[in-house]
Amino acid sequence: MTPAAPTPAYRRLSVEERRSQLLAAALSLFANHAPEDVSLDDVAETAGVSRPLVYRYFPGGKQQLYEAALRSAAEELQHCFDEPRQGPLLPRLSRALDRYLAFVDQHDTGFSALLQGGSVVETSRTTAIVDGVRRAAADHIISHLQVTDPGPRLRMTIRMWITAVEAASLIWLDEDKQPPAEELRDWLVEQFVAVLSVTARRDPQTDALVRAVLADG
Repeated sequence: MTPAAPTPAYRRLSVEERRSQLLAAALSLFANHAPEDVSLDDVAETAGVSRPLVYRYFPGGKQQLYEAALRSAAEELQHCFDEPRQGPLLPRLSRALDRYLAFVDQHDTGFSALLQGGSVVETSRTTAIVDGVRRAAADHIISHLQVTDPGPRLRMTIRMWITAVEAASLIWLDEDKQPPAEELRDWLVEQFVAVLSVTARRDPQTDALVRAVLADG
């Protein structure tokens, strides 16, 4: 008779590991369901733990868990814009958009609920988290443009483009992710150059940037 394989020793998770496990379970649910459709029981079942354990780590209940999950998603989304400052600007922007659209694709329902608002768990804190992602994206772009003191027209143009990217992403989800992500990415990069070119007609700082971007290829 073949001896049974030894049962793996049980390892108690650390506080940080357990918290990460619960956040991962919550994120997987919020990615595919509107926040108001996710309960603590759903999170507990997905994580394979009891409801009281979820409350132990998130005594504020669903609202606290949602905000923590949102912060985690926001950090991941901000990392989409991390890109070495080497080589031509537009290919760098393309790679950042590839990661951004992959995130949107993986978190489609949650992304829509997050940006469209109206959730019963939406608060000033959740709105601030989302706006923080937008500001971080703008800061990344300004950094890649190598501008230390951007004027109001340039800042406004970049924030407007980020808003357009968000809107295009939501429409893309509504249109069953058509056109293909690669085509949408290229279109958004072209729009970036286009809006900068319009601003360049009124702003010498942006005009110099556009000339440098186009010369860089």
